[in-house]
Amino acid sequence: MQLRADQLAAHLQRGCKALYLVHGDEPLQVQEACDAIRAAARAAGYAERQVFSVGGAHFDWSGLIGEAQSPSLFAERRLIDIRIPSGKPGKDGSDALQRYAAALPDDVLTLIQCPRLDGQQHKSAWFAALDAAGVVLRIDPVERAALPAWIAQRLARQGQRVADGEEGQRTLAFFADRVEGNLLAAHQEVLKLGLLSPPGVLGFGQVEASVLNVARYDVFKLGEAVLGGRVARALRMLDGLRAEGESPVLVHWTLAEDIRALARVKAAQAQGQPLPLALRDARVWGARERLFARALPLLDEAALRGLLQAASQCDGLVKGLKPPGWPPEAWDGLRRLMLLVLQPLARDAPGAPLPRLALDG
Repeated sequence: MQLRADQLAAHLQRGCKALYLVHGDEPLQVQEACDAIRAAARAAGYAERQVFSVGGAHFDWSGLIGEAQSPSLFAERRLIDIRIPSGKPGKDGSDALQRYAAALPDDVLTLIQCPRLDGQQHKSAWFAALDAAGVVLRIDPVERAALPAWIAQRLARQGQRVADGEEGQRTLAFFADRVEGNLLAAHQEVLKLGLLSPPGVLGFGQVEASVLNVARYDVFKLGEAVLGGRVARALRMLDGLRAEGESPVLVHWTLAEDIRALARVKAAQAQGQPLPLALRDARVWGARERLFARALPLLDEAALRGLLQAASQCDGLVKGLKPPGWPPEAWDGLRRLMLLVLQPLARDAPGAPLPRLALDG
């Protein structure tokens, strides 16, 4: 049985299952989900808790199973808390988890924590056994588009909210920009506002004065911002990646890969290939399909040839060469390349009027 994170509270109100597998890469949400399961277990009488951390190939799986199946000396019901930091139990662990799931003790609630499991792990025998025996809870990251609502919900828990209308939206957008990619810090900033300001409506000035800039950016999300024509967001992300010490080579590779993929899809379409097939052949999947479908009509073949040439020149720049006509510094060159891509894509981008794109580095 699989649940989303927002379904957990209602599920626990109906009672606990014998086994839970929680997996995800967002520490705050994983911790909160596990805390909610532990609290529900305590309320249901699982008074004793034992923690097992699976570290390395020499973990004693037989000892864990024996401990879980042996009667407790201190409580009628127990919580067995198993952490698998690698997300890969190995062959012995896979066999042990399958046996464990097939014979769950009546007086034990089992909670297993893993990092985000990929498609291959979802197809494994041990995952299938746990899924059939209990509840699998996948913790997805809070994307930028959903972050203002997440912040508003957290503020409401402590009796605070932003103003109605455009002012409130601006306040939440500013807050989200300051904490994007760093949900634990976002949670701390919300709690700090609860200490600094009384319950009620928060003005933009209160949020601006209190919330620190703790955003952490993902280089692969930069490409999505560029393809979506989000000029201000893309520039903010590029500055953030530079401040975080990200490799210019990786940033260039991300931008150049998208340019090459756009060129391949455009060429395939010119030969009569349907867009879905062309995207698949270019290894463009998921949310990027929609972004490519938006960008392709705005870029003709001549524009893509120019972008490919610019990407080649910028490649030399980030590797220490000095292409003529380009800024001397790698990050300034990356900014120029990014703006060259954004210039045609930003024409119909949603939001406020776009700034003039200066391409002089």
